[in-house]
Amino acid sequence: MKQSETRNLTMMMDLYEMTMANGYFNDQDKDTRVAFDVFYRSNPDGGGFAIFAGLEQILEYIENLHFDEEDIAYFRSLHIFTEDFLTYLKDFKFSGDIYAFREGTIMYPNEPVITVVAPLIDAQLIETALLAQVNHQSLIATKTRRIVSAAEGRAVSDFGARRAHNMDAAVYGARAAYIGGAVGTATVLAGQMFDIPVSGTMAHSWVMYYKDEYEAFKHYAENYPDGTVLLVDTYDVIGSGIPNAIRVAKEVLEPMGKRLKGIRIDSGDLAYLSKKIRKMLDDVGLEDCKIVVSNSLDEYTITSILQQGGKIDSFGVGERLITAKSDPVFGAVYKISAVEENGTFAPRIKISENVEKITNPGLKDVYRIYDEAGHSVADLITKAGEKVDMSVPYRYADPEKPWKNRSFENCTAKKLQQQVVKAGKRIVEPETLEDIRAYVEKQLNTEVWEEEQRFENPHEHYLDMSPAYYEMKMDMLHESRTR
Repeated sequence: MKQSETRNLTMMMDLYEMTMANGYFNDQDKDTRVAFDVFYRSNPDGGGFAIFAGLEQILEYIENLHFDEEDIAYFRSLHIFTEDFLTYLKDFKFSGDIYAFREGTIMYPNEPVITVVAPLIDAQLIETALLAQVNHQSLIATKTRRIVSAAEGRAVSDFGARRAHNMDAAVYGARAAYIGGAVGTATVLAGQMFDIPVSGTMAHSWVMYYKDEYEAFKHYAENYPDGTVLLVDTYDVIGSGIPNAIRVAKEVLEPMGKRLKGIRIDSGDLAYLSKKIRKMLDDVGLEDCKIVVSNSLDEYTITSILQQGGKIDSFGVGERLITAKSDPVFGAVYKISAVEENGTFAPRIKISENVEKITNPGLKDVYRIYDEAGHSVADLITKAGEKVDMSVPYRYADPEKPWKNRSFENCTAKKLQQQVVKAGKRIVEPETLEDIRAYVEKQLNTEVWEEEQRFENPHEHYLDMSPAYYEMKMDMLHESRTR
């Protein structure tokens, strides 16, 4: 199942993309080739990195770009577009090239994660849709990874659908959460679409429907003897919930040769309750019964619970995962970096009073630099096609401290972008979510420094530049002062 199989998302755009496209068309600039970069300026939650997610949905969108008759009729009704332009839209297809990081790549601020090289109108029209996918899924994948890290090896599941900003946010948020390390989701459509493991047992309404808690637990165990997980906080966790769960384990499940798989608590002092519950279960021989908790969890509450000795086996995380509550905006942007002039691409740069908003101009390559142990020590921006020879000490420019003479020694370099769309056609096969998820794990376990992964004051991952690229950028900044 794909998002494009049931609906055309071409109209997912800001109006200014169409007004600019109409102007370019009228001025006969539509075939001028340009380059745009997708990048972001800061890591969510003050973290040390982010996870790139959403590429697969971008490629599906690009493949399906077209305007239906009803779309064109709607544009005509706005009375701001020329009839020649609307006629042009009838046969519109994306015809450009796209280069991107592999989905699941650990990424850092100010490096081009996606580069679009395309005719001007093609490049302009896709801006909003690209950013919507990157901003949402990268945010949720990154937030999930923080939560998974806090859980210290305990399972984390996505329970967030009902708190998501809408249905799409729930489904694609579940996809991103799985990329970020969640073991599964409660969202059935996400399980169906992406083959994500699904889990779920009962709500409080199940317990409240029956005349008493024991009867509710008994009926559930009889229906699902191989996977009985009981929600024990409807009335009184310690006074009735756990005693009734134990009674069902002994009187209903064990005579069937089954074991109580787990209990879940969704309210109260989770650290205190989990310790009391663990002892109660262990005292009656239910050492294998798992304790699952939910209720407004995130990386900070999970860390606190575990520091207090909470006896918890897995976490169901809802609104603070699916909405990335503590930092709900990722902030990726789409900026023009080059325009083709007389057969070559001339760089463009955006100047701002805010230093962080000055863009990196021109067509460029991005490399990840590794030391002899395979750790990622920095990323490097070069001019497109520039040779990077790591067989000898490689001198680079630190844009934060350009006066220092620095070089990479005994290192290797890997180019991060690969071409994924050529002349409007997708040229890479879809990756499975399992492969993307495993790629994230590999990078974080073997390449990314632990110091970059801590929550507080993480080590900064450096984005360096080749001397030639740095000099080109400085020349453009100096030239801008005379304009």
